Amino acid sequence: MQTLHVNGYDMAYLEVGEGPPLVCVHGSLCDFRIWSAVLGPLSRRHRVIAVSLRHFFPEHWDGVGDTYSIAQHVDDVTAFIEKLDARPVDLMGHSRGGHIAFRVAQRRPDLLHRLILAEPGGELDASLDPAFKPGPSPLAARFAVSAEKIAAGDIDGGLAYFMDTLEGPGAWNRLPATPKQLLRDNAMTLIGQVRDERPPFSRADAEAIRTRTLFIGGANTKGALPQVLHALAAHVKGSRTAVIPGATHPMFEQAPQKYCEIVLEFLAAS
Repeated sequence: MQTLHVNGYDMAYLEVGEGPPLVCVHGSLCDFRIWSAVLGPLSRRHRVIAVSLRHFFPEHWDGVGDTYSIAQHVDDVTAFIEKLDARPVDLMGHSRGGHIAFRVAQRRPDLLHRLILAEPGGELDASLDPAFKPGPSPLAARFAVSAEKIAAGDIDGGLAYFMDTLEGPGAWNRLPATPKQLLRDNAMTLIGQVRDERPPFSRADAEAIRTRTLFIGGANTKGALPQVLHALAAHVKGSRTAVIPGATHPMFEQAPQKYCEIVLEFLAAS
């Protein structure tokens, strides 16, 4: 593990391999370790740099303060890339990390070569979703319940509610010990997430992306995530979309070989 000082914070990251730089941004309740299943194949052709966002493991945050936000994380990832010795980079984000990567591409396309968004998290505004209603989405409301449980000291109860919301009843109980511990290590960040007023995606946002973009989804992912993915993909000019059969949101853990094949083919062809 290494760190890079950005915006007054020591940002932790893992770096493996040689070649064109590929920066990986994890999602909610995760950290740089979430990419472990794909680091080997990706690092054979690329210098893979997996970051841990502000307040995630190896930091053990107490949930206090206002420095957990999409805006802060976008600033941090932007500053991190600016400090690397090789630019432009390929940028890959999953879930919340996909939202962050999208905003980096929107703001600083000069820093990026290609963009990979694996089921980016977020909401759609009325320009992309005719059923849009102001206020928290049903998913955000359930995450708030999870955060309340965690804040009250019921870490496993809050995480179980979170996982069952995303992956269906019993998802937490089916998880092996190692992924459960990774979630526990980052549980307090959910408190920051539910306070975060992240802007919804708009059609104008999607049309502003000029970086060559690949969207990846799991064929069996439920809820709003597939809707967000396909709505954005329809309006990011020239983007490609790949769907992994049999996979859900944690697609690169469930089908690492297929995920790497898709990513490496895109990076080689672009």
